[in-house]
Amino acid sequence: MRRLPRIPHRSALAAVATALFLLATHASAADEFMSKAQSVVAAAVKPSPPWDGPTGGPKAQANKTIVYVGSDLRNGGVLGVSDGVAEAARGIGWKLRVLDGQGSVSGRTAAMNQAMTLNPSGIILGGFDPTEQATVIRKAGSLKIAVVGWHAGPKAGPDPSTGLFTNVSTDPLQVATVAANYAVVKSNGTAGVVVFTDSLYQVAVAKSTAMADVIRKCKGCALLSVEDTPLSETSTRIPQLSTSLLQRFGTRWSYSLGINDLYFDFMGPALASAGRKPSGPPVNLSAGDGSESAYQRIRGDRYQAGTIPEPLLLHGWQLVDELNRAFSGVTPSGYSTPVHLVTPENIASDVGPNNIYDPANNYRDVYRRIWGR
Repeated sequence: MRRLPRIPHRSALAAVATALFLLATHASAADEFMSKAQSVVAAAVKPSPPWDGPTGGPKAQANKTIVYVGSDLRNGGVLGVSDGVAEAARGIGWKLRVLDGQGSVSGRTAAMNQAMTLNPSGIILGGFDPTEQATVIRKAGSLKIAVVGWHAGPKAGPDPSTGLFTNVSTDPLQVATVAANYAVVKSNGTAGVVVFTDSLYQVAVAKSTAMADVIRKCKGCALLSVEDTPLSETSTRIPQLSTSLLQRFGTRWSYSLGINDLYFDFMGPALASAGRKPSGPPVNLSAGDGSESAYQRIRGDRYQAGTIPEPLLLHGWQLVDELNRAFSGVTPSGYSTPVHLVTPENIASDVGPNNIYDPANNYRDVYRRIWGR
């Protein structure tokens, strides 16, 4: 007698249908995630938009002396902002002193104390957390010395809890999100990522956490490790750490995300010794400030493929404008500059021969008009 084909049990058919539905849903979600990542990256690599910051404010206050305390003037971002502050101070007619925190807590404490002895009208914190210098900042507040910061916290804008009139920065979380999405897009959703951070700084932790979150949401990506290593010790730690990471993860380590460019200043030799090509993997990306050395690496496609620079000179001008607002008794401007991603494809047009990302939006003229200069 001929047997009829066996018909699967209803429960088995339901299970197959459920599995197919879940696969389709998973694929749809992955496609949606990649589409959003591509949109984020596409917006970030466009040329700088027209000026979208303040166009009004108080006229220049006269006879002011300000002090810029840099966390470490060896850092290209911190140094670049000091250059912008110097430009703006000349433009508004103020005296300026620049002090170097020399990359250590003790060095920054000494610099802050020296700043206080100068009896300035205002102090700018260049690239370090205000909670680290809370005692000096409280004293400055009691003496009516205005304090503003650059990269001095996990978010841009006023921070009364730390005594900052305002913190000038591109939104750190947006910066981190763009950098991580670039790794997702560039790897076509397959990146094996190591994140580099420094828990001494709140803003660094906020950025590295945001980058890690993006990678976790990428179904085909893998967050291999979050490495907490001090920025002040990168020259001694990163070569050995890079070798260790290669031993631990091998070819799975295909992308690096750093909270700034400094980590990649010292990674190349270790990767070269291990036989890794300059173009990667690992492909190194920075949610950082755009240093001269980073631009050189990106131009040569050597051990770094992207950075998110701060418009350092522009931020220097904004810091001076924010101090002028503080001296005048008005509120901060509330301005945060747009995120811009520099890659090998756009660096020739976006970064000048002086290795500075300086948006062509006439911000200097705008601030001079605001100040009546």
